[in-house]
Order: sequence, then C-alpha cells, then structure tokens
Amino acid sequence: MEVTGMTAPTVTLFISSSLNTYRSEKRYSRSLTIAEFKCKLELLVGSPASCMELELYGAEDKFYGKLEQEDALLGSYPIDDGCRIHVIDHSGARLGEYEDVSQVEKYELSQEAYDQRQDTVRSFLKRSKLGPYSEEERAQQEAEAAQRLMEEKTLASTISVGSRCEVRVSGQTPRRGTIMYVGLTDFKPGYWIGVRYDEPLGKNDGSVNGKRYFECQAKYGAFVKPSVVTTGDFPEQDYGLDEM
Repeated sequence: MEVTGMTAPTVTLFISSSLNTYRSEKRYSRSLTIAEFKCKLELLVGSPASCMELELYGAEDKFYGKLEQEDALLGSYPIDDGCRIHVIDHSGARLGEYEDVSQVEKYELSQEAYDQRQDTVRSFLKRSKLGPYSEEERAQQEAEAAQRLMEEKTLASTISVGSRCEVRVSGQTPRRGTIMYVGLTDFKPGYWIGVRYDEPLGKNDGSVNGKRYFECQAKYGAFVKPSVVTTGDFPEQDYGLDEM
C-alpha cells in the first residue's frame, strides 16, 4: 500500500473490531502515530494494543490495506472521513466477551453492612441530623401534615353526600356532578371527595385498587380534594359528548 502525505488535521473514522458486533464513529488526529492510535483504540474495543492488527477500508468498505508501521503517522495513510478501521484481536478473547455484562461479578452490599460504614451519605446525614434524620425537620413535616389534614377535614365537613357540585381543577374544564363520598381513603392520605360526574369525564367507577367507595358507571367516577369542590345549585350541563 502506498503511503502518502495528508494535510487535514483530523479525520472521522468508523471503528469495528473482531471482538465486538457494533461500530463506533470517532474523530482522530492525523498526527498520531499508529502505536499511539492503537493505545486510544484499547479503551474502545477492549483489545490490548500489542495484540492489535489494523485493517483500513474505504468509505464503500473496499479493503485498502493494513496499518503495520508502528512509527508511521495515521495521516500518512490514504485515510479520509468515512473510512473504517477494523481491529483484529490476537489476544485470544472471544467475540462479544466485552459486551456481555451479565458475566461481570457485581459488588453488592447489605443494608446492615451499609449502615455500619462511616463514609456514606446516610452516615453523614445521621451524624449531622439532616434530612430524614433531623428531628426538628421531621417534627416540622409532621406538624405541616397534621395542619393540612385539619384544613381538609374542615372543608370536607361542609360537603354532604348527595349534594350537587362543580369541580374546578387547574388546567381542566369545570365539571359538574353529584357528591357520592366524603372521607378518608386507602389509596392516598387525607380527605377526598368522591364525585359522580354527569358525563364520562372521570377515571373510575367509584372504586380504586379493588376497594369500592361508591357506585357509578365506569369513567363517571373521580376523587378530588375538598379545596376544588363547590356545592350548590349546579344543574346538569350538556357537554355534547353524545355527538363525538
């Protein structure tokens, strides 16, 4: 193969290997020697530089020749953007050996052993009494949760089952229906209002996670927070869903 001089400072190449099933696209400096180029390829294909044989292919996968001169510059070969360098490994490794991560032994640490270590984030938080280990912060969170629960309970006490209502949730069209349930639930903490909408604008049939709170047709039921419910004289509206 004829060795010629090239002036472009870098070249974009496709790299393939006898050890891998994929190709990588990388940019390299033409001023690298072939020995230096092999060292960079080590991290890419997993083959030791001393066990590499390099083949050069053109943009149309035409074989040009081998890159055998260790002290020759990469740019001294007829390499252009889109060419492919194929790395043949002579270390004895198998195809795909460096791709199958299931064969890699994974390091695992039990919760008990992790708790005993002093150089972990959990240990730092415990020593500093921060985050979930801060008694003051935990007490404040519990107080805020209790305050929210009391506020919801107060609002819920003004809502009666059987009342007509209008639900106004941010970003949604106001929806009208009938109050079917008021109280605590198993699916989420706090007080919830179960509504049977006049049209199929809900998410359930009055049951959540297998527990029934009230009866209605599928897609007519919903649970909302007391703060978005207004009770009063709200006659049924025609949403035009029968025409859709």
